[in-house]
Amino acid sequence: MAVTSADFWDRVAPKYSRQPIADPESYARKLAITQALMQPDMAVLEFGCGTGSTALEHAPHVAHIVATDVSAAMLDIGREKAEQAGIENVSFRQSGVEDFEAPDASYDMVLALNLLHLLPDRASALSRIHRLLKPGGFFVSSTVCLADRMWFLRPLIPVLQWAGKAPYVSFVRRDRVLQEVATAGFEALEHWTHGRANSLFLVARKPPSAR
Repeated sequence: MAVTSADFWDRVAPKYSRQPIADPESYARKLAITQALMQPDMAVLEFGCGTGSTALEHAPHVAHIVATDVSAAMLDIGREKAEQAGIENVSFRQSGVEDFEAPDASYDMVLALNLLHLLPDRASALSRIHRLLKPGGFFVSSTVCLADRMWFLRPLIPVLQWAGKAPYVSFVRRDRVLQEVATAGFEALEHWTHGRANSLFLVARKPPSAR
């Protein structure tokens, strides 16, 4: 029987935390691009933070980061990492995009790294992210676009999900993601793809005049 996303990520959290970064060069490039946009007074929100590694990398560059994930086990590892590193400006909260509570226009930047392809309703998530951002705020995402290059996995994924071996995964194309982000009201500033799974890294902005 299929498991919920939270159950799946809780179970794999210990193994996930030990995995090396698959593409260190691209990861470093993403960090550098994101940090170039950061300011010391920024409030940042990350959805799907996993074990918090990226939030902790960004923490020295901003005032505060709220790092969220649906998995309590992932967050426990993140809190332990933060404590060991002596980082105090990252708060971990268990939440998905749809049930995260905060006033509109609360954040200067929202991160959704390796997340959008795991959400059944991307349009709703993007709308929620748009509302949470301040006018002129940045949206930084990385999305696996399996439909571009790994379409042959489509029949296998439902079987793995039923067996509890995979979370929900959508087969989406790069151009579709860009279209959905634009439809949600964002302006794309930079985007590029990398890797076998054609992961789309995107920096977008909520227009300064938007509400």
